[in-house]
Amino acid sequence: MQLARPSSEPWLTPSTYWPRLTAATAELDPPFGVIGVPALSHNAFDMLDRAAGTTIRVASKSVRVRGVIDAVLALPGYAGVLAYTLPEALWLASSADGHDAIGDVVVGYPTADRAALRELGASAELASRVTIMVDSVAQLDLVDAAIAPGSRAPIRVCLELDASWDTWFLGHTGVRRSPVHTVSDARALAEAIVARPGFELVGLMGYEAQIAGQVNNPAGRAAYGAIVRWMQRHSAAELADRRARAVASIRSIADLEFVNGGGTGSLESSAAESAVTEIAAGSGLFGPHLFDNYTHFHPAPAAAFALSVVRKPQPGLAVLLGGGWISSGPPQPDRMPKVVWPEGTKMLAREMAGEVQTPLEGPGAAGLKVGDRAWLRHTKAGELSEHLDEFVLVDGDAIVDRMPTYRGQGKVFL
Repeated sequence: MQLARPSSEPWLTPSTYWPRLTAATAELDPPFGVIGVPALSHNAFDMLDRAAGTTIRVASKSVRVRGVIDAVLALPGYAGVLAYTLPEALWLASSADGHDAIGDVVVGYPTADRAALRELGASAELASRVTIMVDSVAQLDLVDAAIAPGSRAPIRVCLELDASWDTWFLGHTGVRRSPVHTVSDARALAEAIVARPGFELVGLMGYEAQIAGQVNNPAGRAAYGAIVRWMQRHSAAELADRRARAVASIRSIADLEFVNGGGTGSLESSAAESAVTEIAAGSGLFGPHLFDNYTHFHPAPAAAFALSVVRKPQPGLAVLLGGGWISSGPPQPDRMPKVVWPEGTKMLAREMAGEVQTPLEGPGAAGLKVGDRAWLRHTKAGELSEHLDEFVLVDGDAIVDRMPTYRGQGKVFL
């Protein structure tokens, strides 16, 4: 698959877009997933535009389709992968399963996988391609216990800076990740890494979840959206100053190859930081419905899935087989899949999306009959891939390719 800027945006007209997907996949039996090639292409190039020249590292957790990752990395402006586990990183960095090895993979989270650490340290080739994440000396101790410094290749390390923000007004904003928050925290850990045999400090990362992953224009909640946008502006300013000072301090003792920040929702603010050399992003490629309510960007719905109508308990109801593909995060309605076709269709409040069935109501549901299908979008991006062995790729009125997910290749990393 080769991605190119599309000449039109058919997804902006749902009344024809979803029926065309239905027609193109008419011979398939749900459940199945679809990637619209023009929509994926639009999202990939729109993210490059928003990054304004800052390199984008593909966040594989938000894709989990090796073929899509490879196609995106072929575009100028994308380079490297942010993996979510060390076993995944080792797979990506090898030429297994018919894929070319990816030469630059950073593991976005600390690892306690001793077998994977031994595999990493035992191979100079893999150790040159994979960088692990640390935020404490205890994690260095765990690596040394798994494979001693004298018997391994040097381990490339990225230090994670906590990018959250605490205020008297909102309390803690962001996610609970690294304990390394201040410039002095970062400097102290960097010094410990540099002094430690068998490690090379090559990068710094900070993920501003409160900016990148926080909806800032929620439907029907104007006041809340205004508060979120205020928080994001001030958090971005605070982080830019703190991150710049941390980077400057660490560069005085280590030759950092990269400074990674951001995510799909913060491409603009992260790119504006002079200290940031690359931005990790991936969710925006698939355009899940989490991003429907942001003010500053609107990705195309590139990935979706279809379910079959199997029951009509009442004329105004239609029951789908399956549907309980719930997103991670706080258990609330916005974690549910979103029914996007037929229009005028919603889930029943007392049942919502269930493992074996999902009843729908509304004018759209009334028009469905047994054997018809409904189209849904997942709240998040890569999590959809865990429910599917493959995606069919559709361009115009036809299926043009099929791509296995990680699951379809027998890979379940987390």
